Amino acid sequence: MSTRLRTQSTLFAYSGCSPDASRARKRYGVPTLPRNSLLSASVFAASLVPVCSVHSRRHGSSKCKSGDFSEPLEPETGWESPAESIQPSVPRDQFSIVEVLKNSNSFLPHVVLASTLLALIYPPSFTWFTNRYYAPALGFLMFAVGVNSSERDFLEAFKRPAAIFAGYIGQYIVKPLLGYFFGMMSVTMFSLPTSIGAGIMLVSCVSGAQLSNYATFLTDPSMAPLSIVMTSLSTATAVFVTPLLSLLLIRKRLPVDVKGMVSSILQIVVTPITAGLLLNRFFPWICNAIRPLLPPLSVFVTALGVGAPLAINVDSIMSSFGLMILLLIIAFHLSAFVIGYFLPGFFFQKAPDVKALQRTLSFETGMQSSLLALALANRFFQDPLVAVPPAISTVMMSLMGFSLVMVWARGRATGQ
Repeated sequence: MSTRLRTQSTLFAYSGCSPDASRARKRYGVPTLPRNSLLSASVFAASLVPVCSVHSRRHGSSKCKSGDFSEPLEPETGWESPAESIQPSVPRDQFSIVEVLKNSNSFLPHVVLASTLLALIYPPSFTWFTNRYYAPALGFLMFAVGVNSSERDFLEAFKRPAAIFAGYIGQYIVKPLLGYFFGMMSVTMFSLPTSIGAGIMLVSCVSGAQLSNYATFLTDPSMAPLSIVMTSLSTATAVFVTPLLSLLLIRKRLPVDVKGMVSSILQIVVTPITAGLLLNRFFPWICNAIRPLLPPLSVFVTALGVGAPLAINVDSIMSSFGLMILLLIIAFHLSAFVIGYFLPGFFFQKAPDVKALQRTLSFETGMQSSLLALALANRFFQDPLVAVPPAISTVMMSLMGFSLVMVWARGRATGQ
């Protein structure tokens, strides 16, 4: 082995073009390095290092073989390369922690379910999260979307007016029709109080939920700006549409605070998304530093937003007819998710991203701003039973929506 290594080292030293060096290279089968080659001397020298594997640890002997220049070097079984042996374990652990943080969104349905059970078993765990925290919480979710988007994404979203119009139709035509149908069913077929039917209809009259934007972002990130535009449009026009629909369906005139609605849009949607976009554009290093922390924080905020309304209204939900209301609300949202998914498939068949668009419109149609309906029920209706369907809707809409996130995200990962 020492003779062979000495010979190879000598050949490497005679890297000129002398006749002796040429004959020696031909004799031992050493490749010729061109005079003007870009191959570095270190790479060339590495190809001459023999591959050694431990033969017997007891006797301290080793088995060496010369390098094969036609095939890549592959270590024998049980051999560990020096590069791998000197790699510290700390960076690997750090990378794994970062990956866990980034992938924490996959646990969202489980966390939402756990928060639901905890709110039912021990309501004080969520009752502290009152209405004054909802705007900052939803604003944080929109900030997370803005950090992971660019202004170009929103400009592209405005170039799809047909899709925006389809989302608006699903929000203010399909959903109110479903609300009227299930509201009347609750009264005529199941003999529930009229206030319960009014609560179901009220849920169908409000604008889209900001949680639909976050659900779309988790499933199809490129479609999140389009979803945000849809929800913002429905929220802006809710000032006029929600009172009109409530008057048609419930025969109840709801005075909606226009100034308060505009202020809500600015606080929850416009300001946090703009801040995220500007941060991503001018301070990308800050975005790269905080991105791993956003998913787990978003999961935590979403869990609070789901558990709090349930804990605050647990007495009404656990009433004698709470199970029947629960089934009606599930059927109501399930129908909206299904219709929102399949109808765009007929109208946007030629779209290159038709599947992603179907999922986006399904979230937009199936998820309502039930918190707004809950606030309207508590403020403008004397009967407390009107607030029960919006409270249940807040929980079930989130559970169903983020369960679809888990299913569709897995389907995309497997290529289905």
